[in-house]
Amino acid sequence: MRVLQRRPINRVDTWAHARYRRVLQTPHGLVGLDVGNHGTIGAPDLRYRLHAAQRLPSQTRGAVLQTARKMLGLDLDPGPLERLANIDHRLRVVALALRGMRPPRFASLFEAFASVVPFQQLSLDAGMAIVGRMVQRFGQQIEWHGQRAHAFPSVDSIAEARIDALRRCGLSARKAEALRAIARAIDGGELREPALQGMSTADALAALRSLAGIGPWSASLVLLRGLGRLDVFPPGDVGAARGLRSLLRLDAHAPLDPLIDSFGDLRGYLYFYALGGSLLARGLIAR
Repeated sequence: MRVLQRRPINRVDTWAHARYRRVLQTPHGLVGLDVGNHGTIGAPDLRYRLHAAQRLPSQTRGAVLQTARKMLGLDLDPGPLERLANIDHRLRVVALALRGMRPPRFASLFEAFASVVPFQQLSLDAGMAIVGRMVQRFGQQIEWHGQRAHAFPSVDSIAEARIDALRRCGLSARKAEALRAIARAIDGGELREPALQGMSTADALAALRSLAGIGPWSASLVLLRGLGRLDVFPPGDVGAARGLRSLLRLDAHAPLDPLIDSFGDLRGYLYFYALGGSLLARGLIAR
């Protein structure tokens, strides 16, 4: 969950009392999702509770749980992540420390874009601050556990937003226009997740790069963190490259591309090792 959250200042994906909490939008209003592990890392026993203003139909409950499974990577086998350590022995220490981690995904295609565009050419902390202001300005809220809990902004709220309102959140004019155009394309059905899922990785990257404001890094990260394409490592990701060099004990200027490519269809897992390693170093997760 910490890998999904990235930083504790995340207003949407929260961690409290050893439980993951998130507000999701449904056709029947906002729903609070609360997940805890009653087992161990080796034998997890995840249990959930839902908080809603009204009784939810079984179809809506099922959709919420499907989204939760996707976001937390629960249907992914963590084996390939652990087997990377056998490819490069330098990963063994962090592989043991991160045992049980599964690559997470953002809740929707729009959330993936809205969690990537603000970070272009900015630090992780600066990008998180901008997204936090977007959540505060455009996201709905509910009372939950005695305090206000935030949902991620809906695609239509950004599609209908004024550019100056988006800019007040900290987005540049170019990013605000790009994000609103993407929201309108998704809201209008021109840009659909099932269509991208049906494409090869190369074709999906090309389709995403045809969008205004989306370059190779953004397109790759949307595929990796939004659609779960684990054969993708975002090119030019300074933070991931720094984390990977640290894990592999490489010189600051050592080339990474040949090494990343050597992992083939598992190269996306290296990104999560790099992010998980940085969280370990910051003390945000324990070994």
